[in-house]
Parts: sequence; structure tokens; C-alpha cells
Amino acid sequence: MQKLVSFILIYIFLFSFTIPSSTAQITTVLSKNNQKNEHLKTSIATNYASSITASDLKKHLYIIASDEFEGRKTGEEGQKKATKYIVDYYKSINISATDGFNYLQNIPVNYFKGRAKNDSENILAFIKGTEKPDEIIVISAHYDHVGIINNEIYNGADDDGSGTVAVLEIAEAFKMAKDRGNGPKRSILFINFTGEEIGLMGAKYYVENPVFPLENTVTNLNIDMIGRVDEKYTNNPNYIYLIGADRLSSELHQISENVNATYTKLELDYTYNDKNDPNQYYYRSDHYQFAKNNIPVIFYFNGVHDDYHKPTDTPDKINYDLLAKRAQLVFYTAWELANRPERIKVDVKK
Repeated sequence: MQKLVSFILIYIFLFSFTIPSSTAQITTVLSKNNQKNEHLKTSIATNYASSITASDLKKHLYIIASDEFEGRKTGEEGQKKATKYIVDYYKSINISATDGFNYLQNIPVNYFKGRAKNDSENILAFIKGTEKPDEIIVISAHYDHVGIINNEIYNGADDDGSGTVAVLEIAEAFKMAKDRGNGPKRSILFINFTGEEIGLMGAKYYVENPVFPLENTVTNLNIDMIGRVDEKYTNNPNYIYLIGADRLSSELHQISENVNATYTKLELDYTYNDKNDPNQYYYRSDHYQFAKNNIPVIFYFNGVHDDYHKPTDTPDKINYDLLAKRAQLVFYTAWELANRPERIKVDVKK
């Protein structure tokens, strides 16, 4: 009996050193655990973002922006070749089509009101969320360009071949995460839009004929020209222009800022987000079709350059390391939006 009592006293004495003896110590332990969890989440995201590489982007873009694709004009043969390339790539990495569409949302020629000579197609690929599958994050870029003008091919490497290939690589990163048991909690819809160059027509058609209800769309992250450097940043290319992030959701803006500070550390320039900016880029790419339906958006943009809408916008002029870093920013932002506990709120009046 005496031995038992002694054992119990010794056990209590030793155990007293293994547990926090005050609220402050408990808080410290919990804080360290939270830090470990945050570090784990950060390292998981980084594992997949690192799969978005300059070499893979370059491989895709030298095909998408090649002469074979004839400038990818909406409805023309070159655009159809680009469609096949993108669909074949989604198939090769086993990303699903949305139900009933076989990757393609067909747009009849009469919808274009004389701006195109043939039908055209939006391309849709889908990763279903693990916990909130009805809430949709849309990641988009337009894959059309202006075609052949005066017998010269306008390859559109930056506009918007850069965004097109970024979407492909971001999709592959999310698919890799899903295959390894870290799929997004919310669903991700990847859309390669047609018809942007003739009036945002592909995006307009989608929001008028959505595959998923617009009220279920959390946000649109739209990529249009992220492979070059404009005159302002010639000597400091570590930047990206962001447009629209705070127009409808203050949360989206703050998430974007935090993600960049944690991961990519680009200079985020809001010059073109100014409502009084004369360029009015907020209204000039596909994201606007979502924004005017009260869906928060971010438009990622490198600014214009001397080759903008010229036959000299070719893949040899792309900064592929910078393109990869900017694409990773979009991935990290989508990762946070897809996995955070609560859906972001619309809290800013249009």
C-alpha cells in the first residue's frame, strides 16, 4: 500500500511538469499549435504552386502562340486548333469536363452579331470541391486573339496566350493537389473564353448561360496579359497590376494582399483600379461580365507594351520566370478562397 501511494505521488509530481500550469502557458501552447498548422497549410500550398514552372509555361505558349494557330481569331481555324490543344491537355491530366458539356460550351455564330463568321467555343474544366462543392471559384483567361491582318499573323503571345497557359498550369496544380488528397473544399471552374477581342462575347455568353448558378459563383480571378513588363517597371519587373479586387468585396482585396505578402511578394500596383483612370481597364476584359452581376473579381494584368495588338507580340519576348510567379499568385489566391471556412462577402456597393 505504501509503495502504491509513493508511486501515485511521484506520478503526480512528474505529470505536473508536463502540462501548462497557467492560462498564459495554455495560450502559448495553443499559439504554437496554430503556428504549426499555418506552416503546414503554407507548405502544402507551396508544394503545388511550385509545379507551375517557367519551362512548362514556355512549352505551352510556343505552341498556343505559334504561326500554326494563325492568331486564334474567334470562329476561325486557328482558334479551333487552340481549342483542341487546350481540351486535349485537360484530358491528358484527367481534369473533368462539366456535366453535359464535354469541355465545350458552344456559342452559335448569330450570337456574335456579325463579329465572327462561325460558331465558337468556351472551354470548361472542373474540379469538384470536397466540402462545399456548390460554391464555385472561376479562374479564367481568353484564348482568342485577332487573327491575320494584312497577311501578318498576330500571335498574341502576351495577349492572351500568357493567361491561357497560366490557367492550364494552375489547373494542373489543383489537380495534383486533389490526386494527393488535398483537393479544394470549394469547386474550381477553369474557363478559357473565346470572343474577348470582339467585345467580351464568350464571357457574356457564359454569364447569360451559366453552367452553375451565378449566385453560387464566389469570385472570378481573370488573367489577361501577365507575361511582359511595361515601361514603368522596366528596371523593376517584380510587379503586377490588380484591378477590381476591392470594387465589390473588401475581404477579397485583403485576402489578395495577405496571400501576396506570404508567398509571392510582388509589388501590387493599383494604378488602373482607380475609378478615374482614363484607360478604364475594369470594363475591358472578361471579368467585367461577372462583376456587373455582383460577383467579386480580380483582373491580373501587366500593362501594355510596344507589341500590344501587333504581329510582334511573340513568345520569344515573354519573361517566363515572371509569368510563373504571377501565375503562382493566382493559384495561391484561389487556394485561399477555395479553402477558407467562410465564403467571401459582397460588402461594397457598385
